[in-house]
Amino acid sequence: MEEEPAAAVARNRKVVLRGYIDRAPREDDMELVDGGEVALRVPGDAGGGPAVLVRNLYLSCDPYMRGRMRDFQGSYIPPFKPGSPIEGFGVGRVVDSTHPGFSAGDIVSGMTGWEDYSLITKPEQLTKIQPSDIPLSYHLGLLGMPGFTAYVGFYEICSPKRGEFVFVSAASGAVGQIVGQLAKLDGCYVVGSAGTNQKVELLKEKFGFDAAFNYKEEPDLAAALKRYFPEGIDIYFENVGGPMLDAVLLNMRVHGRIAVCGMVSQHGVTAPAGIHNLYTLISKRVEMKGFIQSDYAHLFPQFVDDITKHYRDGKIVYVEDMSVGLESGPAAFAGLFSGKNVGKQVVCVSQD
Repeated sequence: MEEEPAAAVARNRKVVLRGYIDRAPREDDMELVDGGEVALRVPGDAGGGPAVLVRNLYLSCDPYMRGRMRDFQGSYIPPFKPGSPIEGFGVGRVVDSTHPGFSAGDIVSGMTGWEDYSLITKPEQLTKIQPSDIPLSYHLGLLGMPGFTAYVGFYEICSPKRGEFVFVSAASGAVGQIVGQLAKLDGCYVVGSAGTNQKVELLKEKFGFDAAFNYKEEPDLAAALKRYFPEGIDIYFENVGGPMLDAVLLNMRVHGRIAVCGMVSQHGVTAPAGIHNLYTLISKRVEMKGFIQSDYAHLFPQFVDDITKHYRDGKIVYVEDMSVGLESGPAAFAGLFSGKNVGKQVVCVSQD
């Protein structure tokens, strides 16, 4: 019997977590290391079941990943392991596969490692991306987890009605920019907040928000919201928490809805800010609900169909902030927490 030829090999760089943190992430909390050579073939002992080896093309930077950088086991997703590659959503090209659903050359999206090559031992969690006119990186934003978060949060939690007043915080980010555009498509009045005047202009000129403001230039957030919503807020899509949430609570209308998607202002805080105005939930009969997009996985095909149609019809636009090279990943991720990104933050690892 002839021996099977040796598999080709490649160098595999990795971005690893250096250690757990209890503050906002910094670039030096992560380190690019040489992971040595990797055989470009699924190994025979790949966890005992079918597996897929991918070359990572694009990696997603998402605020929830901050929660995995602390030593806390009580969340819906386990923490990263110090010294091991960071994990996140990515788009990659299949190099080799022992799973019947995937073949070399396929483009897939799903959870992967921050490295050049990743061995996926749960390939059933991957999604095959069909060739189309939509940029591959958009499957990490517009057609990925952030887009789906916007979609289910707005429609399933907020139940919008034409003519309602909608406020979106962190509105130029990966989720907020889509929420605002969906709200406009549904005939709502939409205001967004952001942290720079450049982002404020983007909200109004690019995404079609009715109004927007720089929250850093507002000494009294409750008064600012009263100025933009003299009749109050029907729907608040919550991305930041802290003082903004407190101010919104004072400005909600009766039977308003708040979808709690994230609280990025609290991610690097060891003593999170307290909320003082929760009593308005009672007097205004406001519904406030936290959610995770994966709880609504059954709606994902409908979401892809709807958003793809809106995009192709020119009814939704999307803005990315692309960093090039795996080595740029730590700075790109850390920048999320100081508002450096304009639009969805993505790292381009390879385009081949």
